[in-house]
Amino acid sequence: MTTNRRKKRIPSALTSETPGVEAIRSLLRKRKPHRHDVIVVGAGAAGIGVGVALMHAGVEDFLILDRHDVGASFERWPKEMKFITPSFPTNSIGMLDLNSVAIGTSPAYSLKVEHPTGPQFAHHLKEVSEHFELPVHPGVDVKSIVQDEDGFAIQTNKGTMLSKHVVWAAGEFQYPRLAAFPGAELCLHNATVSSWQQIPDGPVIVIGGYESGIDAAIHLSRLGHDVTVLDKDSPWESDDSDPSVSLSTFTHERLAFVRSKTDLNLESGITVRKVVRNGDQYEVHAKGRKKFVSPVSPILATGFEGSVRLVADLFETREDGYPLLSEHDESTITPGLFLCGPMVRHDKHVFCFIYKFRQRFAVVAKAIATQLGLEAEELENYRQWGMYLDDLFCCGEECVC
Repeated sequence: MTTNRRKKRIPSALTSETPGVEAIRSLLRKRKPHRHDVIVVGAGAAGIGVGVALMHAGVEDFLILDRHDVGASFERWPKEMKFITPSFPTNSIGMLDLNSVAIGTSPAYSLKVEHPTGPQFAHHLKEVSEHFELPVHPGVDVKSIVQDEDGFAIQTNKGTMLSKHVVWAAGEFQYPRLAAFPGAELCLHNATVSSWQQIPDGPVIVIGGYESGIDAAIHLSRLGHDVTVLDKDSPWESDDSDPSVSLSTFTHERLAFVRSKTDLNLESGITVRKVVRNGDQYEVHAKGRKKFVSPVSPILATGFEGSVRLVADLFETREDGYPLLSEHDESTITPGLFLCGPMVRHDKHVFCFIYKFRQRFAVVAKAIATQLGLEAEELENYRQWGMYLDDLFCCGEECVC
C-alpha cells in the first residue's frame, strides 16, 4: 500500500508589490468599470456566513469569490474526520446550532447528524448559499488585491474586479504549515490526507498533539497502527475551559476509549528538531537527543499558516503573528479591508471555531453598512441569537465549574 500524497497548490503572496500593479492602476484611470460595494474572498463557513449578514444589513451589490467552490476546504478533509463541535436543532427554543453560520439554519436538522464530516458540512453550506441566493462565483482565483483611491482592485483569473470594500474570508485549511522544521518535507501533513486508510502498515509517529494530531492518532489506532504522538506541551492534560487551547470533550472521549483498547502513546515535552530518512526508516530527532523511528512517513499535525499571509502587507501584525484588527475587524492600515474566519484575534480572545468567529459577522456587516450609509437595523436580531459580539469585555472570564 502506498502513501497518498495529494499535491496542494500553495499560492505565493498576493501583495501590493505584485508585478503589474502600476499597469492595473493605469488601466483603471483610463476606464471606469463597475465598482461593487463589497467583495468577499472565500466561500467557506466564514464567507457564506458573512455573506448572509451583509444581505441582512441591506447590502445588495456584493460578490463572494472562491477559487474552487462553496465549502471547498471541508471537501478536502480526511474521510474519517468529523466536527468536534456537536450539532443540535435548537432553533425552536432560540438557541443556534453550534455549527450554523446563519440564523434559521441547522446542520443537525438538514443533515440529520450530530458530528458532520467535511463533505457533509460542505453540502450544508451549499444549501445555505442556495437558500439565501447568495452571489457566489466559483472558479475565481484572486491573484492580487491593490488599494486605489476609491477602494480596491482585485485581480483574478477572470479579470480585474473593483470594490469599495473587501472581506478576506479565505480560511486556513488549504494553507498548511509545511516547513515547521528541517526535514518536514519527508512528512505527510494531515491536511493533505484524503483517508487514513491509505497510510501504509506499520508504526506511525504523529507530530502535534492538539485536535488534528489526536484525531489522526485515534483513526490510525483504530486501523491497527501503533501510534506515538509527540508534542512540546500536553494538550490532552490541559484543564483550560477554552477549547481553543485544550482538547474538546468529543476528542477526550474518543481518546480515552481508544487508549483503553490500544497502546496509543502520548509523549509530552518533545520539541522536534528535524526529520531524516535513514534507509527505509524515518527518524524524528528531538531536543535532548531523543529519537523516534518509524518505517512510515511521520504525520505532521503542526497547524496552518493560513490564507492571510497572501495579503500580509495589507495588515499590521500582532506579536503572536496574527493580523492586528480594529474593533470592527478591519485592517488598521488598509481602510475597507476586513477579516472574517478562524484567524480573527482580539487581545487573548481566539475566534478559531465557527461558533466563535460567526459572532463577528454582524460586526463586520454593520461597519460596512454604516460606511455605505445603510441603517442595517435587521442586524440587531443577531444579538438574541448570540451572533453579534461587539463587547469583548464580556467574554473574558474563565469557567471554573
